[in-house]
Amino acid sequence: MSGPRSFDPVVVGNRETDAWVAYYRHDWIKFLRSSVGMVAAGFGMSRARTLAGAWYVLKANQLWAPFPDNQPDGARAYMRRFYELVADSEHFDPAEAARLEVEWWRIHRAHQHDSSVTRVQLEDALVELYSYVYKADKEAVRPAAAHRVDAMDYSDRWVAAGCKLDDRLLVEERRALVASYAALRIAVED
Repeated sequence: MSGPRSFDPVVVGNRETDAWVAYYRHDWIKFLRSSVGMVAAGFGMSRARTLAGAWYVLKANQLWAPFPDNQPDGARAYMRRFYELVADSEHFDPAEAARLEVEWWRIHRAHQHDSSVTRVQLEDALVELYSYVYKADKEAVRPAAAHRVDAMDYSDRWVAAGCKLDDRLLVEERRALVASYAALRIAVED
């Protein structure tokens, strides 16, 4: 069984790695397929809700992708719609979850382009999101955030190296995302 608190970290980590690869290569069909798999494995919703959720994640990422001319308000609106699907079973404010989601995207983008934006700021933004959505202790989710930032660092290096599909950095990114989801599951499972 999969769901917001009982997901398989290996499956979700692999699907998210595939989504990140597709995002940076602007391969939106592959991104959507990866998002369907990621949402299905991560949230355990019905097929219709999974497809809608994956579509909202795709649209949010498409609006966020252009640099520097992205559309954060539009990205938040689509992520709010995604979190409305998830919130039925988790009891949180979808607008706040969407704000926290896009905030870590913003900090990551700043971290990519400005060395004064620190790894700790990015970890803190993820801790805020995880603790809010899962109603979990902030220190309990910090290891998940740290591994996810490791994955982002590998991804950023992979992007800078030309987004080659045979690059060893993708293996490291995948390992870090799986480790992140394993730590998150430990922190939030019932």
